[in-house]
Amino acid sequence: MKVKAAVFYRPQQPLAVEELDLEEPRAGEVLVRVAACGVCHSDLHFLDGLVPLPSPCVLGHEAAGVVERVGEGVTYVQPGDHVILSFAPACGRCSYCEVGRPNLCTYGGRAMAAGTMLDGTTRLSRDGQPVYHEAAVAGFATHAVVPEASVVKIREDMPLDRAALIGCGVMTGVGAAINTAKVQPGSDVAVIGCGGVGLNVIQGAALAGAARIIAVDLLDHKLELARQFGATDTVNASREEPVTAVRRLSAGGVDYAFEVIGRPETIRQAFDMARRGGMAIVVGLSPSGSHVSLPANIFLMEKTITGSAYGGARPRVDMPRLVELYMAGKLKLDELISRVYPLERINEAFEALRQGEVARSVISFL
Repeated sequence: MKVKAAVFYRPQQPLAVEELDLEEPRAGEVLVRVAACGVCHSDLHFLDGLVPLPSPCVLGHEAAGVVERVGEGVTYVQPGDHVILSFAPACGRCSYCEVGRPNLCTYGGRAMAAGTMLDGTTRLSRDGQPVYHEAAVAGFATHAVVPEASVVKIREDMPLDRAALIGCGVMTGVGAAINTAKVQPGSDVAVIGCGGVGLNVIQGAALAGAARIIAVDLLDHKLELARQFGATDTVNASREEPVTAVRRLSAGGVDYAFEVIGRPETIRQAFDMARRGGMAIVVGLSPSGSHVSLPANIFLMEKTITGSAYGGARPRVDMPRLVELYMAGKLKLDELISRVYPLERINEAFEALRQGEVARSVISFL
């Protein structure tokens, strides 16, 4: 079938909106009509050449839609089901999947790196030549063929443009606070970076019962938005040294410091913000080849630094729960959407993200 998609060819060039060929789903795969796909900062890393990606490739990994057809052997969904797409397809049989950590799936990770489906091949092509799939999703397209493991069935009254945000930014941020850090009630938290994912770390910490949540960013409008999501204090790092400011506000350091930008200098700042016995959690995607240096003796203070992959997601457990929280009025999604664009204006959406103008933009196919 023919689909319209935004194609990445090389860094520092605009995406090309083109017509591509999409194969029917094979065994264990699902064809989804995409309703909406969020514009995530991780995609911007590919566009700016900070992280390598096979090309040509259809980007987009934060999506939701409706199942149109299923391949042989698919039993979890049927045509008409509403689904969120998970960008970390889990094989269900590797050691990580078997111990309940599907976000670290060995085979899913290989497929993501290769830009393919789980079997190492692609379903997209142009003039007979393969076109790769970002994260086995390729959500910046009217339709997507994905592994059955990538679909999470949700209730049909959940708005699909809101559901799409759960596919990456919300799951990653809320999950980092609740699943990875296991933020405790009454604790102090700092969050460096108040974009789409950072705002969800903030609301995840608020849902967990943190007493003080300190938001750190360079832009005042993002700090104002952070307060809407649960921040109790804000620090503009363009006007004051952030580590000093956070230590002052938290009486010497926070229990949990989240880095949601992906820069070595801010990762070090998060570690320095954590108190003795505290934890720094790295959520941001860093440029390839970057390194962080920490003083070895600091670990005698029993400080911990860890990463958070997809918020420790168990997609078919956690995502429906997030849907229920939204439908109950306990999870903010409407407030995340700054702008909605058609696919033809996708490069405008990325420029707005690059300039820090938005929390989240959504490419809508509705």
